[in-house]
Amino acid sequence: MMDPTTDNAGITGDPGKARASLEALRAEIAKAVVGQDPAVTGLVVALLCRGHVLLEGVPGVAKTLLVRALASALELDTKRVQFTPDLMPSDVTGSLVYDTRTAQFSFQPGPVFTNLLLADEINRTPPKTQSSLLEAMEERQVTVDGTPRPLPDPFLVAATQNPVEYEGTYPLPEAQLDRFLLKLTIPLPSRQDEIDVLTRHAEGFNPRDLRAAGVRPVAGPADLEAARAAVAKTTISPEITGYVVDICRATRESPSLTLGVSPRGATALLATSRAWAWLTGRDYVIPDDVKALALPTLRHRVQLRPEAEMEGVTADSVINAILAHVPVPR
Repeated sequence: MMDPTTDNAGITGDPGKARASLEALRAEIAKAVVGQDPAVTGLVVALLCRGHVLLEGVPGVAKTLLVRALASALELDTKRVQFTPDLMPSDVTGSLVYDTRTAQFSFQPGPVFTNLLLADEINRTPPKTQSSLLEAMEERQVTVDGTPRPLPDPFLVAATQNPVEYEGTYPLPEAQLDRFLLKLTIPLPSRQDEIDVLTRHAEGFNPRDLRAAGVRPVAGPADLEAARAAVAKTTISPEITGYVVDICRATRESPSLTLGVSPRGATALLATSRAWAWLTGRDYVIPDDVKALALPTLRHRVQLRPEAEMEGVTADSVINAILAHVPVPR
C-alpha cells in the first residue's frame, strides 16, 4: 500500500498501483469518518463507472463529511451547493454576465464545473432547479445560451437527502433518480462507532479541517484513468449477462411493484458489478459481485405499489426476494 503522506502519491498509470491507492482511501477517510465502509466503496465504484451517487440518511450521520473526506483523499476539486427552495438553475450551472468594460457578455461558470459536486439536500429545491443537473449528469456538459460547455473529468454528483422529513421538499422524479448510478443509505452508527465519534470530538477533532485530521491525497485523476481502463478489461461471461437480465426482468413482473428496472438499470448493474470485481482483485465477474451491488444499483429504480407500501414492503425486501429466487449461474 502506498504511503498516504507522499505528495501526489497516486499519480501513476499502473493498474496495480491504482488499485492499491484506491484501497488506501478507506484508511484516509477513516481519519475523518468512523465506519461507513459500504458508502466509501459505493462512491469509489461510482467514480470507476463515471456515475453519480444519491446518499440518503437522517441529519448528522456524516453524509457531507464523507464526500469532503473522499475529495481530499482523491486530490479532486470539490464544491458544495446547499439546495434551497429559492435556488435558481443558473446558481448551479452558471450564467452570462454583462461586462461593462468590454460591452460584451461573458460566461461565469457555476459550481457544477468541478470534479465532485456535493448537492446537499437536493430534494429541497424545486423541479426546475433539480432538472438543471440532468444534462450535466448525463451528457457531462452544460448548455447556456445555446453553447455547450464540457465539464471536467472526472465528474461526479454526490447528492444527499433526508428520508424522514417531507415538509417543504420536492421528491425527485423517476427520470432524475434514474440518472444516479447508486443510491446509498447511510445508517446510524453502532454504539461503539458512536463512542469513537464522541471520543474524537472530545480530543479536539474539527470536521471542518480535514488536513488537521491527517487526511492526505492517496490517489489522483491518473489513478482513476488507469483503474477505469483495467475495469473495462474485466471479463463478463454470457451467463453473468443473462443473470443480470433475469434479475431486472423479474422486477418488471413483481406483483409488489408498479415500475421495474429499465434496460438502463440493467446496464448500470453490469457496470457496477464489473467495477466491484476489479476492486476485489479479480479480472472476471462472478454472481456474488452482482448480488453485492444489486441493492444500491436498483433500489431507486423501482416503484412500490401503494398497497404493498402500506403493508411495510420495501424496495430492498422486494429485490432481496428476487435475488433469492432467480437461478444463479454456475
